[in-house]
Parts: sequence; structure tokens; C-alpha cells
Amino acid sequence: MIAGVDEAGRGPLAGPVVAAAVVLSPTRTLLGLADSKRLTAPRRARLHTEILATALAYGVGIASVEEIDALNILQATLLAMQRAVWALSPPPEEVLVDGLHTPALACRARAIVRGDSSEPAIMAASILAKVTRDALMDELDARHPEFGFGRHRGYGTAAHLVALRVHGPCPAHRRSFRPVREWCRD
Repeated sequence: MIAGVDEAGRGPLAGPVVAAAVVLSPTRTLLGLADSKRLTAPRRARLHTEILATALAYGVGIASVEEIDALNILQATLLAMQRAVWALSPPPEEVLVDGLHTPALACRARAIVRGDSSEPAIMAASILAKVTRDALMDELDARHPEFGFGRHRGYGTAAHLVALRVHGPCPAHRRSFRPVREWCRD
């Protein structure tokens, strides 16, 4: 029971950070697994469905904008990762985490730099986290269409920065992030 863990949404100016944990079945090979950033949206969607159907266990953890602002983005990311691992049933014996840091867990955890390019379970977690976060950003886009969250996913694009300057931040913005803080009116 080895789980792969990855996150989506550390860098954007808006929206939650989402982590996923996946324990892949040793008897099922998922063709086309890769880091979610290297896949097209339709391919991610197909793999997302396959992962949910074939994984031995999976979990998703979210840290809210309020938690990001209160804790900082690294600590909020580790919290989301903890929540994703805690959602696994049965719990894993070991966790492989993409990146430099591991959350505090009851089992062994190992950080693997570029693990989303080398470890299939981390690749699967990357896909679940990205698809989940993109869906959340689509919901935010419906509530706040003036920001274009469905297009840029909360990243600091030129269009997003213009919208932020014109409208000021909405509740989905991370006020602890400098470009947002500069336009806060409250």
C-alpha cells in the first residue's frame, strides 16, 4: 500500500490548493499516465475516470483560501496533502510525495523531486488534484465571471491582473499573495 501524493494550485492568486493521494492497483496498468501539466484536458479527464475506477484507494484534500492566507501556501499545501492521505481507506504503509516536503503522517513519507514525472502513483495523484481543482475554478468562474477563472485558473495572467485592478479582489482571492494584497480595498 504505497500512495502517491501531489497537489495542484500552489502558485495561483485565487482558489484553494488541492492535493490528491492515490494507491494504484498492482494488477492494472494505466496507459498514458504522466504529469498532469503535460496532458491535454480531454486526456486528463479520461485518465481521471480510469484512476477512480481502478485505484485501490484515492483521497482528495483541500486547503481553503482562508487557510492559505492564515498558514502560508507551503503549510496549507501540506495540510491539503494530510487530508488527502487521511481520506485513504485502508491507510497506506508509505507515501511518496512530489516535491521537497512531506506532510506529517502516521506512516513513512518520502519526498521525490519531479516525482510526477517518474512515479505512476504520483502521476495519478497529479491528475486527480488538477481535475478537481479545475472543476472548483470553473465553479468560481460561474460565481465571478468578471475574473475569468475558467480560463487562467487563478494564475496571475495579464488579463487576471487587469480584472483585479478594475474590480478589486473577490472572496476567492488569496489576500496574502502580493499582487492581490496590492489591490485590496478593505
